[in-house]
Amino acid sequence: MSLEFVNPPELATPRGFSHAVVGRGRVVFLAGQTALDADGRITGAGVVEQFEQALGNLLVALAAAGGSPEQLAGLTIYIVDMDDYRANSRAIGQVWRRLVGDTYPATAGIGVTRLWDAEALVEVQGYAVLPD
Repeated sequence: MSLEFVNPPELATPRGFSHAVVGRGRVVFLAGQTALDADGRITGAGVVEQFEQALGNLLVALAAAGGSPEQLAGLTIYIVDMDDYRANSRAIGQVWRRLVGDTYPATAGIGVTRLWDAEALVEVQGYAVLPD
């Protein structure tokens, strides 16, 4: 497995994401995860706590598929309140670095009016590239 993070100088310097990721290996597609606990209830009162639970859930699914956080190649974050998410971006970044590290996949943040679970503030979906 190899990932090459591509950030062309012609584009703005990315913060918290990579512009492109080239991967060689097996691809694992990860379903969207919200802040559901093992009993199927949304946990966390705020976006930071919910992001941590949702990302943690995504990483559990990735580990069960044989992968690890540094193999994440792409991530989509669905956000109910973009202003709240941006206001908490530093704390969310700290969660990311604690759970994943200092590498960043190709990422998109998309504002939505609501998620499947009405109490969910954020949903994280992604894909990873594992060794053949």
